[in-house]
Amino acid sequence: MKLSVKVNYACRVLAQIARLHGTGELAHVETLAQAEAVPANYLAQILSELRDGGLITSRRGKQGGYALARQPEQISLLEVVRLVEGEVLDCNDDAKGQSSRRMQQVWEEVRKSLEAKLATYTLDKICARTPDEMYYI
Repeated sequence: MKLSVKVNYACRVLAQIARLHGTGELAHVETLAQAEAVPANYLAQILSELRDGGLITSRRGKQGGYALARQPEQISLLEVVRLVEGEVLDCNDDAKGQSSRRMQQVWEEVRKSLEAKLATYTLDKICARTPDEMYYI
């Protein structure tokens, strides 16, 4: 199983936006792209998807930018992954073979465990307030 670069970028950028939450400041594409080393054009697409998914809001114009749509503690990595990727673990079992049924049960247990763990990580837990600050998970 491998998460895409897109979901990684989305999580990192959301952490950056979460750092500004409550300050009244809005995040700007150029600043986010530079801070997280994400190509600005690709970032604009990701931000659009995050906005359409209800995780962030945007304001146009000279004083525009991006902000979280909800409190950082209300947005989990599970929600981000589902929005960007769809299902966390999608096993397309063809139901053939003697072990198929049991493997389907195992993959379902793994999916549930992974989803439960991702749900425990919210933006407030993964964003450091300053670039030097580190959180150990």
